[in-house]
Amino acid sequence: MTVARPGPQPALARERERAVLAAVPVGLFIDGTWRPATGGGVFAVEDPATGDELREVADATPEDALAALAAASGAAGGWRRTAPRERADLLRRVYELLIERRSDLALLMTCEMGKPLAESVSEVDYAAGFLRWYSEEAVRINGRFAESGAGGGRVITMRQAVGPCLFVTPWNFPLAMGARKVAPALAAGCTCVVKPAAQTPLTMLAFADLLHEAGVPAGVVNIVTGSEAASLVSPLLADPRLRKISFTGSTGVGKQLVRASAEQLLRVSMELGGNAPFLVFADADLDTAVDGAVTAKMRNGGEACTAANRFLVHASVADEFADRLATRLGDLVIGRGTESGVQLGPLIDARQRDAVAELVDDAVRHGARLLCGGRPMARPGYFYPATVLTDVRPGTRILDEEIFGPVAPVVPFSTDAEAVAAANESSYGLAAYLYTRDIDRAFEVAGELDTGMVAVNQGTVSDVSAPFGGIKQSGFGREGGPEGIDEYLEIKYLALKVGSTGNSS
Repeated sequence: MTVARPGPQPALARERERAVLAAVPVGLFIDGTWRPATGGGVFAVEDPATGDELREVADATPEDALAALAAASGAAGGWRRTAPRERADLLRRVYELLIERRSDLALLMTCEMGKPLAESVSEVDYAAGFLRWYSEEAVRINGRFAESGAGGGRVITMRQAVGPCLFVTPWNFPLAMGARKVAPALAAGCTCVVKPAAQTPLTMLAFADLLHEAGVPAGVVNIVTGSEAASLVSPLLADPRLRKISFTGSTGVGKQLVRASAEQLLRVSMELGGNAPFLVFADADLDTAVDGAVTAKMRNGGEACTAANRFLVHASVADEFADRLATRLGDLVIGRGTESGVQLGPLIDARQRDAVAELVDDAVRHGARLLCGGRPMARPGYFYPATVLTDVRPGTRILDEEIFGPVAPVVPFSTDAEAVAAANESSYGLAAYLYTRDIDRAFEVAGELDTGMVAVNQGTVSDVSAPFGGIKQSGFGREGGPEGIDEYLEIKYLALKVGSTGNSS
């Protein structure tokens, strides 16, 4: 049974929340200064746990977005020529400030996004890891030197910054997704404009304030907040000063951005939707598999592109797995993420809550059986309980669509080939999870899965030092690891003649 914890906050905790929220600059950060939106427009940021307004922030206009791009373009030459060690040291200072401000940043994130405070703390650490990693990569941008195959010359390559970038970041990981883009861009010598999600702009604004404090030069990072993303992004994509866009979000919006980027032939990175299969084979350690399922499903309340969406379990253990998973998820404490002991916060907004409820209702109408959860909670905010479904029919929407919520449909399989076929029966190809004690099976199945990432016997796949990204309609490009900085570098080739120069002695 899911446990609700309405729990009123102590006055001291509420006072700290107010102080943290009040400390965030709520203007546009352009060319190293804070300014209001043209015309003075603002929009409200909502607490998804209560529906209450947290702050009003600047609602940028297309003119503001172009001003931000002008600042990024103006700063591009100077930042590109900044010594790699200087860029590295600056990123290291940002990392240290993130760690120092971990507590306040986590509280801010929980207020506007809803996730439990412990998860927000983990996200701050994850975000900081990208700053540390790319501070180390900034001084390792190498080219090559080789003799020309035809002789008489040398082939020299160098890698240089792509140029001004546009980053459109999502609401589900408001700090990590920004840091995962900004860190490699700055390490490579690129400048940027960041458009955070309208639901969670405060965290990115706080990050901008921290970048400024660390000494990032004016114009290198610019933040434009707005209630209508298209009105800000469209003029930037049409501007020849922009050279790259990186987007994290839905596949539908990603396709629109790819089409729009074609006019300027922009470099494009797309981290889009997912429908991750979670495969449990008959020989798996069931305790480990259930633990991993809770992690893979419930991180961020299921609002993650890497979340396990389809639990494909060998028929011999499917019932036991489903019952144990339902027991674990049904015991989760639900409440406002700032409250002590809360394990599951609200969904981001009413639209997302209703979308999850619709998928569950559709599955039940088609014969699925609820083991726990299954109905929105009658309380303020956008809460939906952790839910486990069995007897889910093939072709049901909940197996085909990205759930983005705390719902786990369990489907049995009989053979390895059947499991792989079911896992690959999706237009998405971001992440997959598999549990087995057979190392040969692990490598064989991992090789057959149509995903960009596979986690074996663990419920997490994200790692600062590893390339994050997918295939098929989950997008293209990689973030993280040594591969991540390549997205922000162009290759320049120099042909050098060796030998006679025409001089005579």
